[in-house]
Amino acid sequence: MLTVRQYHLDAAIVLMSFFIVGAGAASAQVVPGTGTLLQMDDFEDPEWGFTFNFPKSSKEEDEQIRFPLGQSSNGKWYESPKRGVPDVVQRIETPGGGLPGSTGSLYLRSRDTGIPGRPGYQQAQDDLIMKAKALPISSSPNFVCRVFLPPWEHWEQRTGVSFGLRCGVQGPHETSKEVGGLFFKRNKTVTEIEPYYPGIFIQYNCAKDKRYKEDHAVLIIRAGNDGQDIIGPRITQTGWWTIGMSLTADSRVHYYAKPGVDDLTARDLIVSTRPYSRTGQYFNTIFFDVCTIDNGTSWSTPWIVDDPAIYYLGTGPSMTAGGRSNSFR
Repeated sequence: MLTVRQYHLDAAIVLMSFFIVGAGAASAQVVPGTGTLLQMDDFEDPEWGFTFNFPKSSKEEDEQIRFPLGQSSNGKWYESPKRGVPDVVQRIETPGGGLPGSTGSLYLRSRDTGIPGRPGYQQAQDDLIMKAKALPISSSPNFVCRVFLPPWEHWEQRTGVSFGLRCGVQGPHETSKEVGGLFFKRNKTVTEIEPYYPGIFIQYNCAKDKRYKEDHAVLIIRAGNDGQDIIGPRITQTGWWTIGMSLTADSRVHYYAKPGVDDLTARDLIVSTRPYSRTGQYFNTIFFDVCTIDNGTSWSTPWIVDDPAIYYLGTGPSMTAGGRSNSFR
């Protein structure tokens, strides 16, 4: 039986053609939150804290990794050496409507998301990375998180990506390299193990820029088989959402989301893809993106997350040759 879903391409105000997920892919789905728990943080400890080391890293922009990297007091989170960490990483009281019994959540916000002290005046991001052991894709790694979307008036008032929940995956990738001596060179196709980063983004479409009649958001899926982003469901309801992803042995990634804090089910599937048509071998960890326009003054949307958790089926983190723990960079 084929699963057919329709996506609203809000950016162009047109409908995408029906996206069809094959029967084999549908049967291979693993609902996020399934299996053995590998790593999580519930932020219930009142002493939870984060130690910064400003100025933060910005290797992506200027090749600068500024050690030591920031990290949480419980050792479960650390600054991205590639992009730096959000300017605010703080445990707060869980907003109303959150998970039953939850008293603590994590507040993330940023302003300077590019090179420290040098605004780039274009969208940039900071990352907060969960420390986890590598998992083979054959173990169906999957993860889930609750995310609080504030009222529209509290969002950074621009149209663009504001937040992301992503994972680090690695696998073989063919690239072309120049080889040869001083007088004779040629291009050779080589296969190397390289990372890629599937994820779910939340993009704000701001009514103030006149392209939209009302404030709303859309989920953006990274990525389709062709490597292009997929515009997913439109969000008009703020408050708590549950989002998650799972990976299966066929290198497909399954993306899920729904409003509220209830556990995800098979009905909450948005789409299944094989991002970039890549073959995945190992899952490394998950991370949050917080984005701004990086103009030196505008603060990001205030993001609140709770109970991020990674699970797996079958073979766990006891790795065969080739697996590497925390290899995300």
